[in-house]
Amino acid sequence: MRPVEVTGHPPDPAGRRILTIPNVLSVVRLCCIPVVLWLLFAREHRAAAGWLLGGLGATDWVDGYVARHFNQVSELGKVLDPVADRLLLIVCGGAIIIDGSVPVWFAALVVVREVLVGGTLLVLYLLGMQRFDVRWVGKAGTFCLMFALPFFLASESTLGWRDTGRVLAWCFGIPGLVLSWVAAAQYVPIARQALAEGRRARRR
Repeated sequence: MRPVEVTGHPPDPAGRRILTIPNVLSVVRLCCIPVVLWLLFAREHRAAAGWLLGGLGATDWVDGYVARHFNQVSELGKVLDPVADRLLLIVCGGAIIIDGSVPVWFAALVVVREVLVGGTLLVLYLLGMQRFDVRWVGKAGTFCLMFALPFFLASESTLGWRDTGRVLAWCFGIPGLVLSWVAAAQYVPIARQALAEGRRARRR
């Protein structure tokens, strides 16, 4: 998302806004998760589920652009955006494993990474860690994976994209997987610093 330094200073009042376009887009992404599942399992329409999931991945870039260029960065958005990304990858990645459109090992690495990072951050927040922003490596990895999963779906759909869809899925998927795990490793020292900062701020 938008990288900032970890400090003990209170957030800028402008960042306390709730009703912003990026926040609305993040909420829409969250609300569309059940729709993806409905299209995939109730309607058995892999192509439609893939198109919707790809669109949700594209909005992840759009809300970041709007936040930066139209001064709509908010503290809520810095939390809501990665949460929406993580839930999309966990829920939809797990659903596509069940559907059988994606190699199990690939989707498992995606889901395990998101659960591991999300669970660890939640525990550290409860222990007093200050919030820190997602780094560009993590956002780039998420962006790639958000397109890899729809292409896997497309390759098994009635679109006739089997070969093309598979090639595109791997072209996005491998870089996305590598970047996402590199980002997870980068978060280790950042999280330690943020935890130390948070504990020092509590003792003041």
